[in-house]
Amino acid sequence: MTISIWRYSHLALAVSSFIFLALASITGIILAFQPLSEKVLPYRTDNLSETTLARTLPVLRKQYPGISELTVDKNQFVQIRGSDAEGKKLQAYIDPQTGKILGYPSPKSEFFEWVTALHRSLFIHETGRFLIGLTAFLLLLITVSGTMLIIQRQRGLKRFFNRIIKENFAQYYHVILGRLSLIPILIIALSGTYLSLARFGLIASPKVSAEVDFDAIKSEPVKNPADFEIFKNIKLSEVQTIEFPFSEDPEDYYTLKLANREVTVNQITGDILSEINYPTASMLTELNLDLHTGRTNAVWAIILAVASGNILFFIYSGFAMTFRRRANRIQNKYTAEESEFIILVGSENGSTFGFANAIHKQLITNGKSAFVTELNNYRVFPKASNMIIMAATYGLGNPPTNAARFAMQLEKHKQPHPIRFSVVGFGSHGYPDFCKFAFEVDNLFAKQEWSIPTLEIHTVNDKSPDEFGQWAASWSQQAGIALEIASDALTTRQEPLQDFTVIHKTEVTDAGESFLISFQANDLTDFTSGDLLAIYPANDHRERLYSIGKVGNNIQLSVKLHEGGLGSEYLYRLNSGSVISARIVGNEHFHFPEKATSVIMISNGTGIAPFLGMIDEQSPDANCRLYCGFRDQASFSLYKNAIDKSLEGKKLNSLHIAYSREGERQYVRDLLAADEAFVADTLANDGVIMLCGSLSMQNKVVALLDDICQARLGKDISYYQSHSQVLMDCY
Repeated sequence: MTISIWRYSHLALAVSSFIFLALASITGIILAFQPLSEKVLPYRTDNLSETTLARTLPVLRKQYPGISELTVDKNQFVQIRGSDAEGKKLQAYIDPQTGKILGYPSPKSEFFEWVTALHRSLFIHETGRFLIGLTAFLLLLITVSGTMLIIQRQRGLKRFFNRIIKENFAQYYHVILGRLSLIPILIIALSGTYLSLARFGLIASPKVSAEVDFDAIKSEPVKNPADFEIFKNIKLSEVQTIEFPFSEDPEDYYTLKLANREVTVNQITGDILSEINYPTASMLTELNLDLHTGRTNAVWAIILAVASGNILFFIYSGFAMTFRRRANRIQNKYTAEESEFIILVGSENGSTFGFANAIHKQLITNGKSAFVTELNNYRVFPKASNMIIMAATYGLGNPPTNAARFAMQLEKHKQPHPIRFSVVGFGSHGYPDFCKFAFEVDNLFAKQEWSIPTLEIHTVNDKSPDEFGQWAASWSQQAGIALEIASDALTTRQEPLQDFTVIHKTEVTDAGESFLISFQANDLTDFTSGDLLAIYPANDHRERLYSIGKVGNNIQLSVKLHEGGLGSEYLYRLNSGSVISARIVGNEHFHFPEKATSVIMISNGTGIAPFLGMIDEQSPDANCRLYCGFRDQASFSLYKNAIDKSLEGKKLNSLHIAYSREGERQYVRDLLAADEAFVADTLANDGVIMLCGSLSMQNKVVALLDDICQARLGKDISYYQSHSQVLMDCY
């Protein structure tokens, strides 16, 4: 499948470097413990920042006349070299204030020396150093590409640390740990790259040495070193090394190698003989060594160890995600030209292909010719009768990479005959612009002359198998093809059925008319208007779904009696007191929006059912308006009493009815067009528009709303759809 340049780069870099990266990480974890093991030794002096050279040098020179050098290392251990009173070689850690010997240096650990050589050069000298340097640079590129992927995933830099949606263990912790260890890993990569460049001379780091004018050296006035001004002003914490005068001749002097400069001092007068600052490159080299090794700070050393461990986890989780995506590869049995069912997929990380392949497999099992491909591969499908479009949304409501050219391809390729289509949007409510691209795809398909909607657009939150199963059941019902979804991603329904008792049903005189039927749940159950009641008229896999209106505490359905209709005839045959087994299906995306400033309800025919329940649940002075369409007044009479009662109780603000077969012969779309300004104001002021009814009504209303939104609000209808301001439950 097509993947973005950042994802491709991230994967390619990781694949090309994972062996050396794993080796460098493992050795890096081990080496992080070297400074920790050194810092626990009892040679540390804590008051270096308070001890001046004027205080300590006279003490040391008096106590150790043969001292030649003093060193302050990264562990803040003060070490002297020279000879003792007996002329023997002296090398010891001392207390700089008293001169007391604290201990003697031990030989470096052979184990750490071995690991260090492996970490730096792989035991293959300059070639190894080059490979390790290259690995550090590749890690830098991996970090940058990974950061870009997180920014894309989080839809902007400002949302970088927002909540991550957990799709699976590897994906979730790859991103979580990636964000937490981003800075340490970036520093490891940058410092490693810098040190390698300096090692190979690509960054000039010249050594400097002070030049002394011996002719200008004075031999008086004689001063005590404790009175040298420069010694009074320099603390031991600033010192790297001090070279002591070899003899008492004025030509021999102190050489102070400090953190940022080198200074020579007359041992008799205390005059500064020379002073030179280190080049910036040299100081950067020291800084990068400190950062890369953690030698100066135990806490930083631990952070480096944890970050190196995270790199190993990234290698594991990255490959786990890659293998997971490869498991969703497309394996078509039929070609696009010979297939009746076309499944088009837009997915950035490939997970949506798992759903597509499950449906594809079911179609093949049912003896159908089916073809799965990416949305970018859209073209003319000469034998297609059905299209299923599974579209995820990526970035700021953008199409995935493998669907970026879809709109252009759709415009370019016109299908030669009518094709039924159904769009399934994949996204997460944890992000704004929920399923925005899927709504755009659905709207684009709806505008095609050859397209016939099978179902309204269906959205799936966080790859919910249950929500996808709802779509699959509805599509199966419409297509007349049994789908037995049993994969891990698409679990079959296991919910038990409940008993419901009929408490009321209205009568009809002919098929084609609608009736109301009310049920009472025999057991305590929770539901609300907008949920669905799933019934099984033939007591087999065939399921029929009806929108629920919660009136009082009862379930009320509005059903159009179809001659030979499996569900409608079954329901109409029921009488008061009849008991059926059914189940309630949560339909959260079509619940009444409690926080909306105002709500416009739009329906035609029996689509008014959930709105009757929603209106019944409102308090007086509710800001709800109902736009509904019926054939004639007789069709509306079934609901008139309930609506009039709601108007009188001010649960419904206003009622707008269009009759298509009598009077002015209007449709609900015409009512909305007349109130165009009000519709636009509702959306602009955070109101919500709800649609329930036929798909043909939905398509016409959505087209009108799109025109209104673009003309008056400057945005496509998909913007309001993705922000849950246009809710639809049509069929």
